[in-house]
Amino acid sequence: MAVPTSSSPESSYQNIAKEASLPNADPPSDSPTAAQLRQHTPYMVATYVRPPPLMVKGEGCYLWDAENRRYLDFTAGIAVNSLGHCDPEMTKLIAQQAGTLIHASNLYNNPWTGELSKLLVTKTVASGAMHSAAKVFVSNSGSEANEAAIKFARKVGKIRSGLSLTQHANNPKYELVSFHNSFHGRTLGSLSATPNPKYQAPFSPLIPGFKYGTYNYIEGLHSLITSNTAGVLVEPIQGEGGVNVATTQFLKALRNRCNEVGAVLVYDEIQCGLSRTGTLWAHANLPKEAHPDILTTAKALGNGFPIGATIVSEEVANCVVTGDHGTTFGGNPLACRLAHYIFSRLSDPLLQSSVLRKEKTFVNGLRRLQEQFPNQVGEIRGRGLILGMQMSTDATPIVTACRERGLLVITCGTNTLRFVPPLIISEAEIQQGLRILETAMEAVFERKEEVKGTKGQGEMPLEER
Repeated sequence: MAVPTSSSPESSYQNIAKEASLPNADPPSDSPTAAQLRQHTPYMVATYVRPPPLMVKGEGCYLWDAENRRYLDFTAGIAVNSLGHCDPEMTKLIAQQAGTLIHASNLYNNPWTGELSKLLVTKTVASGAMHSAAKVFVSNSGSEANEAAIKFARKVGKIRSGLSLTQHANNPKYELVSFHNSFHGRTLGSLSATPNPKYQAPFSPLIPGFKYGTYNYIEGLHSLITSNTAGVLVEPIQGEGGVNVATTQFLKALRNRCNEVGAVLVYDEIQCGLSRTGTLWAHANLPKEAHPDILTTAKALGNGFPIGATIVSEEVANCVVTGDHGTTFGGNPLACRLAHYIFSRLSDPLLQSSVLRKEKTFVNGLRRLQEQFPNQVGEIRGRGLILGMQMSTDATPIVTACRERGLLVITCGTNTLRFVPPLIISEAEIQQGLRILETAMEAVFERKEEVKGTKGQGEMPLEER
């Protein structure tokens, strides 16, 4: 009589063992998730590298995948879901406004574009940030907000040069300056301001006139920013570049040099703004002599709903006339009503104070890991709840090990783990996430478990260069 034997391949045994040992093991190749992804992937342009889980639900600081695995989210959709996933009041407003008016185009007035613009200006000035904030252009994304800023800076430069607006040639004041390790977007203009050769090269030639400097290097500003410079774009905190924080002296020197040559200063606070640092804008603690002429925002402004905004001074606004710029969907009443509610919540001083308290909890936990793993953990950078932990080696295995234990983290810069959780996260949830992070690091660094890194976990992941 024959003895029954299993015909399961060795890989199946490995998958079973892995799922048994990990609380949130990635869905294996024979899972329903993998089967669904195999049906979808052939029809999708491969602009992203994604890990195996298929996210289907969110609530507060948690996500669930198609196989009901729960993840504590330290990414917030890359600093987007600052009020958490599926905020109840936001859900109600979407239904209410969708049943009233979604879109009528910018050929007509609607009540919410103006209300949002007024709120952005008044709250910004009251916060101690950009004292010259006067008017707003509303768009759909961060890239679009920066594209508007680039165009407006070029227009101001042309006017300040004294040339006719219809004169195409011989305008020396057209150059734009940005900084290495910056990220301003993927559209052609914003990509031209993002000095990453790997991502620029396939689309060259890019927009002419861009120059790149070294972040926080004051001595180089005089030769970098000249009378030919129309505008300077800078992130007060470089999120994608590695959570690099600009010094007060650097931003003051930038403002001073822009004043000397008549250039427009643009602060890109798309990732670091909207109370992520504990103040409404990351530059709010700076003196007026370091404030920008243009301020761009997006991400958390919609808490997951597409919207961006370009806040400008009166002088910049006066240079922009009908027909200079526009948008089909930007400023629609649904997006603007949601952003009005979200910005009202994010500008609350009580929320900002809580961010500063949570920063201490987070940083103290990261420092303990720094002490526990002195050979692997380097500098801890950032402010508020935009934090980075520099690793001495590839950080992507930690991303995988965290995810398979129920924590979502992402990377930035070179070998840097980035933490940008929802601002509503509790201190207990921070501690829970830090315990998972510690367990993941123990698995990778102490037990030397074989963990495959997760690539592509950032807007422009440097580990893929």
